[in-house]
Amino acid sequence: MDSLERGVVKNKSGVGVLDKAVAVLSLLAEEGPVPLAGVVEATGIPRPTAHRILSALEAHHLVVRDRRGYSLGVRVYGWGNRAAGARLVDAARPVLAALRDETGESTQLYVREGEHRVCVACVERAAGLRDTVPVGAVLPLERGSAGKVLLAYSEDGGERLGSGEAREIRARGWAESVAEREAGVASVSAPVFGAGGVLRGAVCASGPIFRLGERPGERLAGPVVAAARELGRALGG
Repeated sequence: MDSLERGVVKNKSGVGVLDKAVAVLSLLAEEGPVPLAGVVEATGIPRPTAHRILSALEAHHLVVRDRRGYSLGVRVYGWGNRAAGARLVDAARPVLAALRDETGESTQLYVREGEHRVCVACVERAAGLRDTVPVGAVLPLERGSAGKVLLAYSEDGGERLGSGEAREIRARGWAESVAEREAGVASVSAPVFGAGGVLRGAVCASGPIFRLGERPGERLAGPVVAAARELGRALGG
């Protein structure tokens, strides 16, 4: 992976030290714990600069260090839960676990943040080949079933997806994707509505195409929609 191409870092702010710090945090969110040498190799940040950034982040409790390397600090998770809505994340965990157990695939909850979607909760398949999406991962809206769902139920969905596809997703209540976000991966997602019918996020189940096939909705749509509705009820929807 090219340096500084993790998470939202591809959208550089022009403030160099901030972009580098976000690159480090994005790396740790995806692969932590990571030793200093690993941070330097993955981000392309010079070793002295990387060390200063990590030390500063550690001082602010945004990263922690142990014998394995650096990981995200609990302060980051606290901010993330608050941004996503702690109640939403807490309510999602048992629902995602049950969906994982029912389908045998990895499950996630995504929320929209501007022009991206962010994974705010996930439960991984226990063993075997899986689709791993770490909490905090920032992904495009236009690729992948969860992004399609978040767009289909938004004001700009018709323009971004095409009015026909947006209407189809709303009519059936779920979206599927095959090798859109990542080669070899298929997924199915459904919307989560909270109190007042407000869209809160998208529940997703994902796994390799060789297990799910070219039409993953045939297997996953029912369980995913049921899980999204269960989470919505827990939120007062």
